[in-house]
Amino acid sequence: MQSTLVHFVESQEKIMIYYLDADGNITQRIIKVIDVHNGNMLAYCYYRKRVRSFKLVNILSWGKIGSEASA
Repeated sequence: MQSTLVHFVESQEKIMIYYLDADGNITQRIIKVIDVHNGNMLAYCYYRKRVRSFKLVNILSWGKIGSEASA
């Protein structure tokens, strides 16, 4: 998964993720990946309108906008 996310860093494409947050809630986010390292992903979150950090282990699925989710 990490190598594919690195592709999104280079392409600057928006993707949608389903993410398990710290409270155990599943959230859907549209993001633009900035960097991937040490088990974390730094991304601009269009919902929160700021840069956020996401734990890779908490990403349940991901995909390009308008396509079926992958991973």
